[in-house]
Formats: sequence, structure tokens, C-alpha cells
Amino acid sequence: MAVTQDDLYATLDLDLSWSEAELPERVRTKHVHRLHPYHGKFIPQLVEALLDRYLERSDHVLDPFAGSGTTLVQALESGLDATGVDIAAFNCLLMRVKTAPYDLAELAGELQDVAMRVESLPQRGARPSGYLRKWYAPRAVAELLGFRELIPEYRHREVLRVILSRAARSARRAAHFDLEAPKEPQREEYWCHKHRRECRPVEAAAGFLRRYTVDTLARIEEFAGVRDVDREATVLHGDARELDLAGQYDGILTSPPYPGLIDYHEQHRYAYELLGLDDRREREIGAAASGTSLVALEAYRAGIAAVLARASAALPPDAPVLVVVNDRRDLYPEILARAGLRLEARLRRHVNRRTGRRAGEYFEDVLVARPA
Repeated sequence: MAVTQDDLYATLDLDLSWSEAELPERVRTKHVHRLHPYHGKFIPQLVEALLDRYLERSDHVLDPFAGSGTTLVQALESGLDATGVDIAAFNCLLMRVKTAPYDLAELAGELQDVAMRVESLPQRGARPSGYLRKWYAPRAVAELLGFRELIPEYRHREVLRVILSRAARSARRAAHFDLEAPKEPQREEYWCHKHRRECRPVEAAAGFLRRYTVDTLARIEEFAGVRDVDREATVLHGDARELDLAGQYDGILTSPPYPGLIDYHEQHRYAYELLGLDDRREREIGAAASGTSLVALEAYRAGIAAVLARASAALPPDAPVLVVVNDRRDLYPEILARAGLRLEARLRRHVNRRTGRRAGEYFEDVLVARPA
């Protein structure tokens, strides 16, 4: 007999679950959480609830799989210090831009100047790579490369690099409903499932560059009004299995990658191409290219356990280790045991319907563990 909805919801932690009506996408992506789209992030409201439940203001939280920096941003808003570690150079760039303190007047002056210059971008420069020629119309790639030429003239170069990447994501020859992971360029008109009409491939990037320059300033200014100015975020670029974590922490809050699901470097390939970022995908735990064979799953278990063991060694006794994951293969009891952690609770939560064309019910667990 199928489980009824009442039975299903009786197993959920309703304080960690929200409906789409209660928590629409625009709220889940408040202020700097939407400086750049990121497939795979967990929502700030969940992080806020877990920080409030398991940690104290002025504590220092560690996220060894920091991704787009949701834990770091929300820690600053909730009055905690935070350190995030990630193997992907783009993720670290995005985290630094989201969490850096800014002189808002100076930043506003620079971004307003850049926005005005978008109308007359230089149209010559380095010859685009094969990837850029494949995925962008000639005018779009010329405008992206022209914007890139402006960046060294400004102090807030990392902010401009994120704006460039965000515009590059939108300006690809990709269907509007398939921006997360398009497989092939879209060169002809197509029926758009997002807009429910015929759409054409994007031909230009200037409009995105101008719009995202203005939007980025507004989001950083909004975050500046809610963050705790006495708290700091630190971003460490490297493999958390090996990196010196440089400190003592009061707890861990993280959402590790899933096995064989997402290539976090390929997801932002356009940024690596345009910005010349260091690509370390061969070190990525659970990379999509690894698949989900028995050998791949064992490598995943070993990798996640090694990270959690190293991270929990920087904790005081009985500190919380909070892992947000959809553990449909039931890998985490063994992973936690290998890492020297004891599982205290498994809190199930309902996840809002995702964006794009994905639908249906989706659930994940918050695993609450402590050093054994």
C-alpha cells in the first residue's frame, strides 16, 4: 500500500521544511545568494534554522564542501564566523565576492561606471577559444571579451569577474529552460518550455552585462544591511582531504556533493574558459564522470569520510556535525563511522520543487552527528 501524504509528512521535521508558497524562489535567493546561479546549493533558510538550533552567535562554523557559499553568507547574517573550503576555483571566487566587506560608495562608483561603458565595449582582443566560438554568437562573444578587457582597470576585479560569468551563462546559445546543463548549442528557433512560446537563441551579451552589473550592486548593498560587521568569512581553495584547515571550529554544517551526479567544474565551464581559472576536476569527490559503479561509490565513501574526519578533528568534544544530503543509497552511516562520528539524529525534510523542468517530490536528510 502506498504511503499517504499524512503518513509521509508525519515523518518530516516541519520546522526544516517549507512549501513553495511559504518560501518562493525569490526569497530562497535573497541578496547575494543569487549573485550567480548555482545548481546544487542548499537554501539559506535551512542553514539559518540549523545554525540557530545547534550553534551560538559568535561561534565559528566550518563548511568543508562550501560550494557557492550558502553556509558562509548565512553565518555572517546570523552572527557567526565561517570558514569554507572548496576544490573548485570558481566556487571560491563566488564565495569571496559574496562575503567580502565593501566600501559601498566606492563599489557603487565603479559598477555605475562599468554599466555606462557596456554600450561601447571594445570589439577586439584575444581570439575566442573553440568552446566560446561553439557556444556564443559572434556578437555575444565579442561583448564578453570586451567586458573582460575592462576588468583590470578597476579595483573590484573579482566582482566584475562574477558579473562576467553570470552574463556568460545567460548569453550562451542554450534554450532558456535548459541553462543549468545544456548539452548542445541551440542555433535555431525552438519551443521554449519556460516562456511557452517560440524563442530564438541569444545573439548578444551586452544587455545581460548591464543588467547584472546593476543587480550585483543592489544585492551587495542589501546584504551589507543585514550582515554582522563584526563577523568574518574565510575561503580556502583546495582539497579538504589535505588542506590545513587553519583553526578551531565550534561546529560543521555542510552539504557534500552526491556521487556521480554533478560535475561542478563543467557546470561553470564558461567561467573557466573566460577567466582562466585553475581546473582541478580530477580531484573532485563524486564527480559525474566517476559514475556510480561499486568502485566509484567506494571512492566516494572514502573521500567524504576523509574530509569529515579531518574537519571534525578541528572540533571540541561533542560539537555538532550537520550534514545535509539525500542519502538514497544509505552510504552515510558507514561514512560517518569511518570518520569517527556517531549519528545522533536523522531529520527528514521536504525540499521545494526545483527550478528548470524538474518536478515531483524530493526529500533530503539532515544528519546530526558528534565526534565519537
